[in-house]
Order: sequence, then structure tokens, then C-alpha cells
Amino acid sequence: MTMTNATASRVNFAALAPKAFKALVGFDTAAREGLDPALVELIQIRSSQLNGCAFCLHVHVGDARKAGEDDLRLHLVASWREAGQCFSAREQAALALTEAVTLISVDGVPDEVYARAAAAFDDTELAHVLAAACSVNTWNRVAVSTAKGAGADVRR
Repeated sequence: MTMTNATASRVNFAALAPKAFKALVGFDTAAREGLDPALVELIQIRSSQLNGCAFCLHVHVGDARKAGEDDLRLHLVASWREAGQCFSAREQAALALTEAVTLISVDGVPDEVYARAAAAFDDTELAHVLAAACSVNTWNRVAVSTAKGAGADVRR
């Protein structure tokens, strides 16, 4: 990402809204509770792809590798439907729900997408998958709005 004068002057969200930043960190931590860390990273990656958030993609691909993800699956997240054999039914349900939440203004969350996720997860897990999708969407919006680029030195 080329840094322009306009992007260089954008606010440092963490420094200037520390209570909001800490609340988002807390929400993100709570959202992950009880979920497989690799699944959470797949959710984070897919939302970040759809939102065009290079910063979050950079962070979450690295975190996914640390959680045990291999390069093949990481390369195929964007086309998970076509590469369905690489993703479990639970992962596919979580990715479909993540896409619906991320693109909520398009079709909302269709009943069939929700039902698929509800069949794959118990109620508590489903609530946490929803929370993880909401959390990453918020982080994506902060990072894109403040022009955080891939490889930026400040991690959440």
C-alpha cells in the first residue's frame, strides 16, 4: 500500500480511543471462547478478504499458521465452496455464516445459511461464531478506515 499524506495523517485508533480499543480486544477475546483457534482464523481471514483489509489478512494468515493451518487451505479460503473437500462441514457452515454477516446489506443472513450453521454448531458455539464474525468485521472497518496496511507495525 502506498502511503499518501492523507493516509499518513489518519488517527491512531488505539492511542486516541483506548477504551474503545480495549473493549474491542475484550470482545474479540470473548468471541473466541470455546472455538477451535484455527476455525476462528478462517473466519477472520474470510471476512478480511471480503472487506479488503490487507492489515487483518496479514495478521490472521500468520495467526492461522501458528494455529496449525497449512498453506493449501489458506490459499483456498477465498474459494472454499469450490474447494469444499479441503474444509469440514463445520468450517463450511462457519464460512457461509461469516460471509452472510460480512455482506449483511446484500441479503441479510438467509435462513438456509443460518440453519446450516445451527446444524453444525451447538447454540453456544453458534453464538461465538457469530461473535467472531462481528468482531473481525469491526476490526476490518477500523483498520481500513485508518489506512492500516499489511505489515503495519502495530498489532491488535
